[in-house]
Amino acid sequence: MNIEEYMNRVPGHAAFPSVDAVQAELEEIAAAHPGLVRLRRIGVSRLGEPLRALTVGDGPADAVVIAGPHPNEPAGTLTALTLIRLLCQDPASLGHRWHIVACADPDGARLNEGWYATPGDRRTYAEHFYRPDLADQVEWTFPLVSGDYRFERPLPETAALMRLMDEVRPSLVCSLHNGEYQGAFFYLNRHDAVLAGRLSGLPDVEDLPLHHGEPELPGAEPIAPAVYLTPEGALVGAAFRAGGSSADYAARFGALHLVTEVPSWADLRVADQGATGRTYREVAAEGAVARRELIETLRAGMRAVADDLTVHSPFRRSTESTLETFRRLAELEEEALPELDRPATVAEEFSHRQTLHLLRLRLLGVFLRMLDAELAAGNLTPAIRRQRHLFAECFDQWCDQAETDRPGPPIEPRRMIAVQLGAILTAASHLTERVAP
Repeated sequence: MNIEEYMNRVPGHAAFPSVDAVQAELEEIAAAHPGLVRLRRIGVSRLGEPLRALTVGDGPADAVVIAGPHPNEPAGTLTALTLIRLLCQDPASLGHRWHIVACADPDGARLNEGWYATPGDRRTYAEHFYRPDLADQVEWTFPLVSGDYRFERPLPETAALMRLMDEVRPSLVCSLHNGEYQGAFFYLNRHDAVLAGRLSGLPDVEDLPLHHGEPELPGAEPIAPAVYLTPEGALVGAAFRAGGSSADYAARFGALHLVTEVPSWADLRVADQGATGRTYREVAAEGAVARRELIETLRAGMRAVADDLTVHSPFRRSTESTLETFRRLAELEEEALPELDRPATVAEEFSHRQTLHLLRLRLLGVFLRMLDAELAAGNLTPAIRRQRHLFAECFDQWCDQAETDRPGPPIEPRRMIAVQLGAILTAASHLTERVAP
């Protein structure tokens, strides 16, 4: 299989599609390919939105592709639609029977649609950003048992994915993600050096840098450059009172699980392993102090309005829970610090700085949306109006600071999609090679 040939066939996209546009395209594809494509409802979202899986292909093994498990990460939706159209052109060429969920969290996606039309605008992204806390995420509410800890409250969307996997017993599961400032990186649930090496080379095809800064999950074990072994769900879910991931559930079937992470902005500093002239201890301590100050600033803002809040919006729930999650994540990161006195790399220093920008804009964007929901409901108490004014000024300052230290130009969606598609096909081809006589 010529992976690069498929990557080169990805069309350009100026924006990410709305939930309604995705549903309409799935229906259009199914109508245009009767007998080849099966589009079916596998469940409903928390707000009653239909969840659909599209099945196409006639390979001997089954693959499940999950797009949009985090609603602020819509690149995978375009990747899923691109994969579907490629399969409709040649269903036998990709070696599997594919079951594709193009939008796993439609409720959350609708709350992000305000920035989908301008994906490269970081301020607009922050102003219209929404992401639930771990215990409300489709990706992190699979069943989990770890010692005395048990999580048995899968969201309706998660339960739908579980039923799909139970039905088809996949040999491959792909979870599609995109981030912000970092380079491209991947997670695999098995220590496969050959596959990891192939994945590590894909981003260069689209001139995307590999991520050599801090791993997203503290203590993640590298297999190849920017390819990590997926941590067990117990190390994440139990720590944050959430569940397991789709990787944990895929393990029930012995499936290969792949997570693809592609950036929204490019900057070569994410891959720069040159020395900064500072120790890792200095860089890590500076980042830890800044993150603690940020979290305390927003917790103080929350305390100032807590008694006046009346609207039980998703923004309020996200703010209250996510502040605690990031406080705990900061503790875990500090516990996992390696070789503190060694020289820090440019990538590590850049990663710490951009993590602060990310947390500032994400957390404050949702906090302001929470206050706006109160104001829209007519709840104009002095505390709410005062905090809205103060944090609007803070938001402007933080946006300016992030722009000054911005992580390079935005990446056009086509390049993000091409790398995700290449990763999916690389994993599928690798499995086919292993079972070939």
